[in-house]
Amino acid sequence: MSAPDLRRLAERVFRLEADAILGLVAKLDERFDRAVELLHGCRGRVIVTGMGKSGLVGRKIAATLASTGTPAYFLHPAEGVHGDVGMVARGDVVLALSNSGETDEVLAILPPLKRLGVPILLLTGNPSSTLARQAEVVLDVSVAEEACPMNLAPTSSTTAALAMGDALAMVLLELRGLRPEDYAALHPRGTLGWRALFRVSDLMHTGDAVPRVAETTPLRDAIGEMTKKRLGMTTVVDAAGRLAGVLTDGDLRRLQLRETSIAGVRAGDAASRQPKTIRADELAAKALEVMESWMITSLVIVADDGRPAGVIHLHDILRAKIV
Repeated sequence: MSAPDLRRLAERVFRLEADAILGLVAKLDERFDRAVELLHGCRGRVIVTGMGKSGLVGRKIAATLASTGTPAYFLHPAEGVHGDVGMVARGDVVLALSNSGETDEVLAILPPLKRLGVPILLLTGNPSSTLARQAEVVLDVSVAEEACPMNLAPTSSTTAALAMGDALAMVLLELRGLRPEDYAALHPRGTLGWRALFRVSDLMHTGDAVPRVAETTPLRDAIGEMTKKRLGMTTVVDAAGRLAGVLTDGDLRRLQLRETSIAGVRAGDAASRQPKTIRADELAAKALEVMESWMITSLVIVADDGRPAGVIHLHDILRAKIV
């Protein structure tokens, strides 16, 4: 098979799996609402279960739920009938995955779950199956065709189930009001959590460390302030101490290119008058995004009275390992 033929096969996979996900949009009805209500009202844990490829997808859904504020874990159904079902307690909710809806191992753990009165939410490609008849809520994740050329290997169907699990997790995240700092607490050693942990106020320079000159300050003295504070810039303030602009190394280079003598030039003459600023309570990752977007290396934090309260520099963010 030629390379173009192989690429066409890969393209077919992408299109079929994309269609499988988009096909779920039309299925967002009152059953989805009931599923969200069931999971959101869970006072215990969400026990996710499934066999084979559905089980692998279930493990990922359980991990996503747990990492976004919904306590969850995965129960292997084959282990469940050999004692692990004892981990399930009243107040839990079971989220089961079975494309056929006839998976023997999942059917086998239904009796003890029913005795506990644990409600079952089923993601299946067969809404009229045996498992579906035993579930309190059924979400149809059926697909028209697997991406497998033989229409056998679970591909489009597992993609659809995973997308539905992600949709449930993200809706629950919103309902729980999960904040960046909450996410960081759940990911204390992860890069994403680290990015969500630091705010501008944690890293910014304050007090005497903030370079500051008046608009009327001679440019030579302003350069001295920039050199002393070592941030490659200085804030420029008006007579009332409010931020009027910033003077950067770039401003000095542009002034030099105009072949203008600095004699008699004041800081306010060379300053950029509409500097980019950021609030102290913003995430440091947000400050990094702004700097990268505008190709600058520092941002000024302005107090409520308009005075510069601090400066955060690109190097401060990089030292905190926020990338």
